[in-house]
Amino acid sequence: MVGAQEASVERAATRQASFPHLWILYLERSLHKEVAELERTAGAQQVVFSSGLTQGRPASPRASGEWRRRRRRQSSRGFSQAAVRAAGRPPPPCPAKAMASKLLRAVILGPPGSGKGTVCQRVAQSFGLQHLSSGHFLRENIRANTEVGDMAKQYIEKGLLVPDHVITRLMMSELENRRLEHWLLDGFPRTLVQAEALDKICELDLVITLNIPFETLKDRLSRRWIHPPSGRVYNLDFNPPHVHGIDDITGEPLVQQEDDKPEAVAARLRQYKDVAKPVIELYKSRGVLHQFSGTETNKIWPYVYTLFSNKITPIQSKEAY
Repeated sequence: MVGAQEASVERAATRQASFPHLWILYLERSLHKEVAELERTAGAQQVVFSSGLTQGRPASPRASGEWRRRRRRQSSRGFSQAAVRAAGRPPPPCPAKAMASKLLRAVILGPPGSGKGTVCQRVAQSFGLQHLSSGHFLRENIRANTEVGDMAKQYIEKGLLVPDHVITRLMMSELENRRLEHWLLDGFPRTLVQAEALDKICELDLVITLNIPFETLKDRLSRRWIHPPSGRVYNLDFNPPHVHGIDDITGEPLVQQEDDKPEAVAARLRQYKDVAKPVIELYKSRGVLHQFSGTETNKIWPYVYTLFSNKITPIQSKEAY
């Protein structure tokens, strides 16, 4: 007997999990049958329903008929919610709404010249994410003479990397102001210390790393010119300025950074590899790392687009680029 009951319970649970809407309908019908049975057998006794309501059934036929009509009106409004509660789970959400309700947290990693800035801009425009660049925030804070900007400026003027505690303080402040937005981080975290700091405030959904051959990186960096005030980057091969040596927007001169010159590129790339390796291994161990290899951003982009499409609804097609 006990075995038969257990099997019945198991079958009911399976039906509930597989067909939640049918299960709710079944419960509603069962509750109505229960009410009808109680009407036949109970005189003026109190009837307690699963919705938590308690009503007395009148003894007179006329009053009883009115009572039935009133209970039917109440049941049409209340039994669905009662059945949902009894089923132990809410109705399944619409997939599109479920996807939209989850705020996406993503990071893109890559060495200098890998094209991560270009990929970030495309992701931001295609999916409506906020592109959060650590370099952009540094420049803004330096121009505004904020406390953290002044701290960073001291290191930059000496040709040193901005230390972990300064860049982490800057980025934590920016992320705190964007708690209700989808975002994509560019340039942060660069080190394991920065990654551990990021862990304390959020859980990442996607981490992308761009794996570009050394010779390609060297060629790109040696042909790269920038507009220092804005951080705009030009490449003389595939993204040249309209006028050689002049920024398209402001008309101000472009410069080539010292560490973009051929003799400095190799050391810069080795430094990135040493620092980024533990960060990449950390996210790989968590199952959120996705690596894309190639020599052309336009060929890598469709795969990046598909990856993000599985996480968030696009607002622009990948063919726009």
